[in-house]
Amino acid sequence: MVESDLMGGRVSLFVTCIVDHLFPNIGMSMADVLERLGFTLEFPESQTCCGQPAFNTGYRAETREVARHFIDVFRDSEYVVVPSGSCTSMIVHHYEELFADEPAYLKAARELKGRVWEFSQFLIEVAKTHDVGARLDDVVTFHDSCHGLRELKIKEGPRKLLAHVRGLELREMDAAEECCGFGGTFSVKFPELSGGMARTKIDSIARTGARTVVGIDQSCLMQIQGALSRAAVPIRTMHLAEVLASR
Repeated sequence: MVESDLMGGRVSLFVTCIVDHLFPNIGMSMADVLERLGFTLEFPESQTCCGQPAFNTGYRAETREVARHFIDVFRDSEYVVVPSGSCTSMIVHHYEELFADEPAYLKAARELKGRVWEFSQFLIEVAKTHDVGARLDDVVTFHDSCHGLRELKIKEGPRKLLAHVRGLELREMDAAEECCGFGGTFSVKFPELSGGMARTKIDSIARTGARTVVGIDQSCLMQIQGALSRAAVPIRTMHLAEVLASR
């Protein structure tokens, strides 16, 4: 196990809406891994949403209200770690656009964005570790979520982390970089397109022979798990944090 060079660093957890309300084990798993590496954790209880759902649907005024609250809650954090590429991307790539006409919040957004990290990026680039002491006897495949891959350029990092999980075998799918069809409100507005994309994805997953699909965005994994369940394919999904918290 490679220990962090930042023992005692202060990390604020932003767990995201979907983790907070539907998949709390992911947040607890992320906390377990970070504590294992020696970080001091904080969970600001007044946190809400990053604003991405409203932003993607065109409600910019409402998004700004939510984003102002996010900045106010986390402005003094040393690091903010997020178990989601899409939420991280919203904060670091789109807050400046939102506050182009609000100098005070524009300045605050620019100051904050360098301290906001997607979970796997934080482990690789800040904690400087590939091995967190995890063990999981399983055969897995990895799904590259769109925001993580295309906006944050996350590709090799999660795979390096998985490579150091004892007992784990990673088998790449032929459509690892293709969208799962979730896309937030896209899956609600265009269910037939979304469903077709999900079916293509689960066919690719099944061809690997893996028993588990791993990803960094639970929204994608929820979409994939739903498609797997409807097709009666006996494959489960796990967030990367849950894999790395395994012993």
